[in-house]
Amino acid sequence: MKKYNNYKDSDVEWIGKIPSHWIMQRIDWVSKIVRGNTAFKKDELLDAGEYIALQYGKTYKVDVVDDSFNFYVNSEFFNESQVTTKGDTILISTSETVEDLGHTCFYNNQNVGLLGGEQILLKPNRKFLHEKYLYHYSRQFGSELRRYARGLKVFRFNTSDLKQLFIAIPTLEEQISIANYLDHKTSQIDHLIAKKEQFIKLLEEERVAVINQAVTKGLNPNVTMKDSGVEWLGKIPEHWERARIKTLVAIKVCDGPHETPEWKEEGIPFISAEAIKGNQIDLNYKRGFISEEQHLEYCKKSKVQKGDILFCKSGSTTGKSALVENDDEFGIWSPLAIIRVNEKKISNRFMFQSIQSSLFKNQVETSWTFGTQPNIGMGALENLWIAIPPLNEQVLIDEYLRTEITKFENIILKTFQEVDLLKEYKIALISEVVTGKVDVSTSSTQV
Repeated sequence: MKKYNNYKDSDVEWIGKIPSHWIMQRIDWVSKIVRGNTAFKKDELLDAGEYIALQYGKTYKVDVVDDSFNFYVNSEFFNESQVTTKGDTILISTSETVEDLGHTCFYNNQNVGLLGGEQILLKPNRKFLHEKYLYHYSRQFGSELRRYARGLKVFRFNTSDLKQLFIAIPTLEEQISIANYLDHKTSQIDHLIAKKEQFIKLLEEERVAVINQAVTKGLNPNVTMKDSGVEWLGKIPEHWERARIKTLVAIKVCDGPHETPEWKEEGIPFISAEAIKGNQIDLNYKRGFISEEQHLEYCKKSKVQKGDILFCKSGSTTGKSALVENDDEFGIWSPLAIIRVNEKKISNRFMFQSIQSSLFKNQVETSWTFGTQPNIGMGALENLWIAIPPLNEQVLIDEYLRTEITKFENIILKTFQEVDLLKEYKIALISEVVTGKVDVSTSSTQV
């Protein structure tokens, strides 16, 4: 791609060199910063009303609040300092997962909105900033703001942290060209991502349907059935039993540490929920490294070993799980819980397959509590039910499922990797363009 003719040092490490005619400004010098401080409760939201309700739970995953956004409140919630108008950018300032911290969305709604809690609003000074340029640029803020993350179970940054960030400012004409180019290109990438995610969803549905049948009805279609006594299980084979997870484990179900580790340049890999891809553990998605000393300290409570099941108990991936199938040494963060089975009662493979069923996941969802994101408590998790066939039958069911679902899992994992590459490409593209590493001012995508 075309580059600018001349560059200069921005004096900001993560930005590097910028075109020589661009200027650097601190974000609060060219944009008003507004902190949301009114949390709209779920039962306070209306289907129609005077103002768009920008509730945290409705904005933390979307990229744009457009005219289809249909959550409202009336004038009793009006606060002049929280008024949001078309062209503003919303940043998520609190999250139970570090990766969601600093997520941004663009307010593209004709109606006036009111900013809820756990969010920060950027209102561009239009003498210096085009609104869409600021939005695209703000998508780079997340990785920087995560450096300021503080908290244990919930991570957050403050407006004072945001004020430490700088923005590279080209001419307004260039900003419009950049915004138009990125609108076009990111829309194309998002379309590809959506198609792949829909494909994953269809594969997951087929895979889960096969699992549901096997772990609750068995492999013999002619077996005599009985009432399990558990509503979600319904009828199970007459010779099967039912049991709560806590009666099937070798150690009490435990989770990883809640405090932020002290990161090292090398050491023991440390993972959280995002490392579970397609029901497998991918250490390429580690959060970072911790020292052996810190790892040993964490292991007093939560040492992972081969055969364990890792279960996502909080965050946007609540309910996902993976089986630890090798002896790799790594640590886990608190969104992950360890389920280690008593092999005299249940095989780890059968437990793992049962947890994959949508019937089990329905149990999880009915046990959710909500903070900033879904969460299932340790006590609730260990009290969930599993249908239990004899051990020899568990082995046969697992062998059947391994054959049937491996083809789904391989394709799902490959597609997840493709989605991640597209997301990485989008982030890299935005960064290259908004920091002037490439010149798109004459791009044919301008509108």
